[in-house]
Order: sequence, then C-alpha cells, then structure tokens
Amino acid sequence: MNDTQSSQYALFNLPNLLTGFRFVAAPVLLWLAWHGHGWLFMGLLALSFLSDLLDGLAARLTGQVSPFGATLDSWADVVIYLTIALASWWLWPAIVKQEQLYVALFLASCLIPALVGFCKFGCFTSYHTWAVKFAAAAMGSSLYLLFLWEIAWPFRIAAVIGILAALEEITITLRLSKPESNVRSLWHLLKRSTQ
Repeated sequence: MNDTQSSQYALFNLPNLLTGFRFVAAPVLLWLAWHGHGWLFMGLLALSFLSDLLDGLAARLTGQVSPFGATLDSWADVVIYLTIALASWWLWPAIVKQEQLYVALFLASCLIPALVGFCKFGCFTSYHTWAVKFAAAAMGSSLYLLFLWEIAWPFRIAAVIGILAALEEITITLRLSKPESNVRSLWHLLKRSTQ
C-alpha cells in the first residue's frame, strides 16, 4: 500500500465514519422537519447524538485520535446544531418564538467561538473541552423535554451552560499562539503553561 492509499484509509476509520453519519443525517433531519415528522426527527437526532458520543470514544479506544478527526467532529457538531435550529423553527415555531432568547444564546455558543478561532488562526478550532461536552449533553437532553413535553427550564439552563462553555473556548483561543486539538479545559492549558 502506498502513502496516498494509507492516508486515505486513515480517513475512513470507524471514528470518522461515526462522525460522518452526522453529515449524512443533517439533510434527512431537515427533510423530516420540513414534512412535519417531529417524532422521527427526534429519533434520528438521538442517533446523531449517539454518534457524537461514540466517535471520540472509538478514536481513543482504537488509537485513532487525529487533528483531522477532531476538526471533522467539530464541523459535524456545527452542522447538526444549525440543522436543529432550522428544523425546530419548522416543527415547533411557537416554542422557538417563546424561547427565542435562549435559542439565540444556544446559537451564539456554537458560532462565536468558531468565528473567534477562525479570525485568530484562519481555521476552525476543535478543543472538545469538558465544558462543551457537558453543555452538549445538557442541550441535547433538554431539547427532548422542550419540544416533546414543553418543559422549558432545562433548555434555559443548558443555554446558559453553553455560553459559559463558549467563553472558556474563546479564552483558550485568545491564550493559544497556534491552533491545537483536544484542549480539555482552560485549567489544563494554564497548568501546562506554568510547567
């Protein structure tokens, strides 16, 4: 196997295929939302969240952690979150309007750290901090309560957690001199810089 074939094979590993599932799921999610299939939308969204949970785990367990995989995962997250925002508007416009402040916070927490990273480094950052993982879990679970049972307070808390996680990511970007993948927290970065 030559170097080109080897690098192509490395791109098509289990973690990247799990991440790629979210890119494939996004247009299907939009189609389901456009046609008013809320329960099917939420079912496929659950599978997308599961792929997000499993891709990093698979990468660590198989020793296939890579900057490419981390960046791909971050892009897949942004695609799914933007898909959620648009699809939610189509499926549950009254709820989205009622929760517009928190929806805006949610979108800002996804987009602003990416924009800051792009402005500073000219590329997409992919830190995968613990705070972002916690915020994603809170947001993902709260969407089901919000849209299926109209329980809003967990979504509101998750949006605030998302903003706090975004602020940490922005601070990490401002402190780094070059882009890095998989920075676990600002505390880890600060600890590393004092050693």
